Amino acid sequence: MRLIAKFILIALAVMAIAWLLPEVEVYSFTSALWVTLVLSVLNLIIKPILVLLTIPVTIVTFGLFLLVINGLMVWITSGWIKGFFIASFGMAIVFSILLSVATYLIERLLGPRRYYRRPF
Repeated sequence: MRLIAKFILIALAVMAIAWLLPEVEVYSFTSALWVTLVLSVLNLIIKPILVLLTIPVTIVTFGLFLLVINGLMVWITSGWIKGFFIASFGMAIVFSILLSVATYLIERLLGPRRYYRRPF
């Protein structure tokens, strides 16, 4: 249940951030749900590979290159989802920063994860 609530709240955050930023458009709530799903999959599969390949650049830039990688994930998502449009790569980086903050706040709102032990 927590996962579904988090998914829906992040989709709402995507819509709110798109409303805030002038160069970002989300056409419907369904598009926001797709954006959330695609970003989740990209962050799960592609992002760790990119982080591993760019370790030297990340070290030289004191970790700031990770913002570029996050922006790249959002930029790729905007190319794949029809109802999601970002005008520039810089706005994709700003969007990713705001989405990271929103995701952090949603995690805090939902509280800690509960792990249940199975009885033996």
